[in-house]
Amino acid sequence: MKDHLIIFDTTMRDGEQSPGASMTKEEKLRIARLLEKMRVDVIEAGFPAASNGDFEAVRAVAEIIKDSTVCGLSRANDKDIARAAEAIQPAKSGRIHTFIATSPIHMEKKLRMTPDQVLTDAVNAVRFARKFTDDVEFSPEDAGRSDVDFLCRVLEAVIKEGARTVNIPDTVGYTLPEQFGALIRTLRERIPNSDKAVWSVHCHNDLGLAVANSLAAVMNGARQVECTINGLGERAGNSSLEEIVMAVRTRRDVFPCDTRIDATQIVPASKLVSGITGFPVQPNKAIVGANAFAHEAGIHQDGVLKSRETYEIMRAEDVGWNANKLVLGKHSGRTAFKARLKELGIEVESDQAINAAFTRFKDLADKKHEIFDEDIHALMSGEAVAALSEHWKLVDMAQASGTAERPHARVVLAEGGAERRAESQGDGPVDATFKAIESVANSGAELMLYSVNAVTQGTESQGEVTVRLQKAGRIVNGVGADTDIVVASAKAYLSALNKLHSKVERINPQL
Repeated sequence: MKDHLIIFDTTMRDGEQSPGASMTKEEKLRIARLLEKMRVDVIEAGFPAASNGDFEAVRAVAEIIKDSTVCGLSRANDKDIARAAEAIQPAKSGRIHTFIATSPIHMEKKLRMTPDQVLTDAVNAVRFARKFTDDVEFSPEDAGRSDVDFLCRVLEAVIKEGARTVNIPDTVGYTLPEQFGALIRTLRERIPNSDKAVWSVHCHNDLGLAVANSLAAVMNGARQVECTINGLGERAGNSSLEEIVMAVRTRRDVFPCDTRIDATQIVPASKLVSGITGFPVQPNKAIVGANAFAHEAGIHQDGVLKSRETYEIMRAEDVGWNANKLVLGKHSGRTAFKARLKELGIEVESDQAINAAFTRFKDLADKKHEIFDEDIHALMSGEAVAALSEHWKLVDMAQASGTAERPHARVVLAEGGAERRAESQGDGPVDATFKAIESVANSGAELMLYSVNAVTQGTESQGEVTVRLQKAGRIVNGVGADTDIVVASAKAYLSALNKLHSKVERINPQL
């Protein structure tokens, strides 16, 4: 019998720490439902002590998830732990994940604590968390740069205190695979009670080695991997869930363990997270990139046509490609639309929200003949953003451009029920549109990113635009989709402005 490799998803906690990737409660619920459908073992839903919004989101996830463990993160202090315990209280299976830094640089420069003080706080944190649940996980932050002797002291003590999972984070992506695998092996061999806990790893991708380090750890006894959909996360991101799962599954001849993941949900989850966060997936991304199963070279095409295994080590359909079929059209009714939303894991709570979404669906159906699952995801991402805050709303717009004239745009915006109009010229239709919007909004925000991706194939595909704005150190992403790229751009810009206006902030620790 192969060991079970626990998949711990932290898309909604560590993934949310990506600049601009902050999620609403409704968005977290959509992701959580799909993670549960994928059969993820542990869902880290957030950091409850960070804000009331994050607390409510974690509690909402805990209330609806039945087949996965719901986890809340906390620093090693009573206040954070109690808040996490309250948030996960409704869960059928709940976990508290507490942490404190153990590397010399973190203890001296950040915590300003001695090693003995850190050890005491770690033990006390696990002891206090155990008052609320038997499922307690402990992480020594920046373990990759920590002294091994000190790590052994801390981990032996927290296991003795009742930590059922000990997680070794490579917080800054510093270690190399051989080194990290050896660290896991050393800790397991040197700590007397190491067999009393599940060994976990949490690797960052600063050197592009997060997946390699995680897999090296698995080969040396780790039986939980903390990861995110699309490798989302702050800086260069985290270990990618889809790459971990498919590496272990594809190389069954090497790995002594396997996951319980339903891999056919990988691509749908990738698209959902990408749409919600506004972080597009690079075409050559392993498993979920648009080119992951594409073959351009003639010799490759010839080989695949003769036998797929010549150039494909896994089947595209096994990870959810080709599963996105035509589902709806302009003659589809409200019942069919609601049923498809449910199949996609998208639940809309109010009749008013359903009516608004269905109206947008009908508008889209008038513009393009075939509507795919990706279109529905893009449409509902827009609905979720609109539901967050609509201080600014697009009423009407027009633009003109050509080789013999300077691009010009006209916009009509609604602000609190009052219409505001503006016109502007620009270097292109999108630039002119943004300048027209800014002449009304006067936000003073800096445009940091503008990107366009086709939602589906074909010239009538919706274009999905991502806009990233920064103001006073705050970074937000806005996403807009439309068959007209300039309209999609205006929607994305207004979406970002509305997030800035909402002043919803998240304060998350690095782990």
